[in-house]
Amino acid sequence: MNLSAAEEESSGQEIHIPADIDWEMLDKSKFFFLGAALFSGVSGILYPVVVLKTRQQVAQSQVPGIKTAFWMVRNEGFRALYRGFGTSLTGTIPARALYMGALEVTKSNVGTATIGLGLSEPMAATIANAAAGLSAAMAAQLVWTPIDVVSQRLMVQGAVSFGHGGGNMNSGVAKASACKYLNGIDAFRKILNTDGPKGLYRGFGISILTYAPSNAVWWASYSVAQRMVWGGIGWYYCKKDEGGSNENRLRAFRPDSKTVMAVQGVSAAMAGGMSALITMPLDTIKTRLQVLDGEENGRRGPTVGQTIRNLVKEGGWTACYRGLGPRWASMSMSATTMITTYELLKRMSTKSQEALT
Repeated sequence: MNLSAAEEESSGQEIHIPADIDWEMLDKSKFFFLGAALFSGVSGILYPVVVLKTRQQVAQSQVPGIKTAFWMVRNEGFRALYRGFGTSLTGTIPARALYMGALEVTKSNVGTATIGLGLSEPMAATIANAAAGLSAAMAAQLVWTPIDVVSQRLMVQGAVSFGHGGGNMNSGVAKASACKYLNGIDAFRKILNTDGPKGLYRGFGISILTYAPSNAVWWASYSVAQRMVWGGIGWYYCKKDEGGSNENRLRAFRPDSKTVMAVQGVSAAMAGGMSALITMPLDTIKTRLQVLDGEENGRRGPTVGQTIRNLVKEGGWTACYRGLGPRWASMSMSATTMITTYELLKRMSTKSQEALT
């Protein structure tokens, strides 16, 4: 059943969007192999923005992202913007595999079930996308949480002295782990030795509370936004040629691949920005739980309540939105590149080109 690529009607006009590719149409080995390669490249491009977002979230006061970036490059070198990237990249492959597998299987099954219940295709698509985003995020967090803990610890190394020699930038990291790590493997070993397996899953609960609803909101919003944009395009063409002699041609408008990709990108950016705004406080709390130590000896991390109180004490409730700019930019850019890359990946991974017709 085609859920996200149905005909859209606007003022009597039909827009024939290229058919969606479901789970059964994919060559699974090609899908996962190409997916790992493509999304690793995307992660590499966007990683510096993630580092800046993390640095801002654990800082004691608000500092603009551009100023933070210049300070890091000047005092720690350009490599600081990619600190922890190797660890993050290692986790990208299994996490993305879990994410994509859960996403496609859930979307296909829930979509078929909701259509069978008699729901309209737009409603079925929205529900299927929300359920798919929820299950995909929960599956991926089994890998991403320990990867986040390790990579974020590496990201903030050197940030403790932030502000010394940097003018009036009084933005040191409060009670960041005093332990220094040589690399991701060293960080993994030291965290495991100090806190045990639970140390690697610090913030797992709030990660689920952050990313599961965020993904559900994003995929549902993406489905709705895509239909809104296509509806607007249909309305535009209908108005443009109103009273013309080519009405019959417009009633079967077939967008080219560039138009389809542009609509997907715009819809993804809209959904990503909304999701970032809604879930930002939870993401800030999660990052602090994973990075900061509650006790000087580093053996017991802060609770959610302590983290919230510290944030409010440092800068009021607006402190929960530190790093919103980089996160908004990161999620919007990531959403746009992710969805266009993902749609390209699915078309590259079909079992046969005949399946697309």
